[in-house]
Amino acid sequence: MKPADAKPKRKAPRTLSLRGRLMLFMSLIVASTLVLVGLLTTRFLPRRYNAFIQQRLTAQCSALADMVSASEADICRRTPWGLELNAEFWQQVNDSIRSGKLDVRGLCIEVSDESCLPVNYIENLHPCLLHPGTGSGFGGLGAPDRDTQEVRLLRAEVFEQGSLVRVLTTSSGSQQMVVGRLAREGRYAIMVSTSLAQIGEARVVLKSLLLFVAVLLGVFAVAGAWLFSRWFTRPLTELSGAARQMAQGNYAVRVEPRRPDEVGRLAEDFNQMAGEVAAASQLQRDLLANVSHDLRTPLTLIKGYAETVRDLTGEDAPCRTEQLNIIVDETDRLSALVNSVLELSKVSSGAEKPQPVRFDLSQLCEEVAERYQAVCERDGHRLLLEAPPACPVYADPAMLERVLHNFLGNAMQHLGEDGVFVLRAALRPDGTARVEVEDHGPGIPPDELPHLFDRYYRSRSDAGRAGTGLGLSISQAILRSHGCRFGVQSELGKGSVFWFELPPAPAGAP
Repeated sequence: MKPADAKPKRKAPRTLSLRGRLMLFMSLIVASTLVLVGLLTTRFLPRRYNAFIQQRLTAQCSALADMVSASEADICRRTPWGLELNAEFWQQVNDSIRSGKLDVRGLCIEVSDESCLPVNYIENLHPCLLHPGTGSGFGGLGAPDRDTQEVRLLRAEVFEQGSLVRVLTTSSGSQQMVVGRLAREGRYAIMVSTSLAQIGEARVVLKSLLLFVAVLLGVFAVAGAWLFSRWFTRPLTELSGAARQMAQGNYAVRVEPRRPDEVGRLAEDFNQMAGEVAAASQLQRDLLANVSHDLRTPLTLIKGYAETVRDLTGEDAPCRTEQLNIIVDETDRLSALVNSVLELSKVSSGAEKPQPVRFDLSQLCEEVAERYQAVCERDGHRLLLEAPPACPVYADPAMLERVLHNFLGNAMQHLGEDGVFVLRAALRPDGTARVEVEDHGPGIPPDELPHLFDRYYRSRSDAGRAGTGLGLSISQAILRSHGCRFGVQSELGKGSVFWFELPPAPAGAP
């Protein structure tokens, strides 16, 4: 039974998949586009169209006003018999229209004098609010009986204010824009007008098409979003499936990078991660197998000799002492193995990172060599130190000291008949420091050289020797963390040289 105070687990809220989000995003983009088109059609397009029409009417009105003002003779005069026009001026206007200097297509142009009576008009607009009932043509005289009250008020407003911009609306709802200005020192008023019916008709057509366009774009958007989301999420789906396989223990799974983009690089990173996980898993299995094997022997010996001391040799002091010494030695061996395993684990996993500083490598080599003098004197060996007076490097001195000890300890176990081994340091002109540990022992077979730095690997010549088999592996992990090149050179019967090279200090390093 569940406890009384147990709270029921809440189900995780359902969310859209990545593919669903992509489709929703594409649909929102199309919907936003349609809304924008609708706003342009109903709001911004008429304003922009009216501004364009006003600009055109103003340009034609100014062009004709400039012609009137620039005319040497007056464009008309009043006589007792009526209004007499200057035929030469109006011929110039007619020539300007034919040459394209004046664009009167779809326009009504009127010239009136100070009495607010029409002098002349050009009618290319039907129906025209300024001259209702007139037909198309050029040079028709605007007779007073054709005027309307509205037109006479517009002329008076031009003479009074100097300019005019009006939008007129008929009873049927059609609109016409009128632009006016004065010419020839205010003696004449020029008015130009045109119909605004086109924009209204365009709005009606666009509105009728907008629904059809919306449905069509919606269908294309959903289909395109579905295809795009499938194309985009397919490699991610493969990555997800591969990740589940890895979670189930299949570390050999890989994903083929299909595209040279971020998703492709993600697949490459996944493959690299899978390789690292597989290597780590293999390392774990090897570690368990090797450590369990190496631990079993000293533990068995410790237990066996301890039981022997307890049951058989408790009263035999010399025998008891010998067996207790074996127990101590095996305990030391076990402790050394555990320490080596922990050290290798920390360095390989990155838990213990280098703390680089500038120091003298020659001084470090001298300090390490001094620690071997007592052992060499006791066993009759000789350690030769070859190092320059100063060898500045940028590295972690404690870690490099471990590498030197591992290389020197390995060399001491493979000394030749002369009993000599060499610690050598040199500084190259480019700032690279090279360190070598040389012995004159039997050498290493070529087929064993690629495996010397592997964990728990022992050369056939090392069978039965003391040690954990992890010294060179620890050195390898330390040198890789420093970005060093390292290796071993050996020739059978002449000895071996273990070496590494420290790169120059990076710019700006403290």
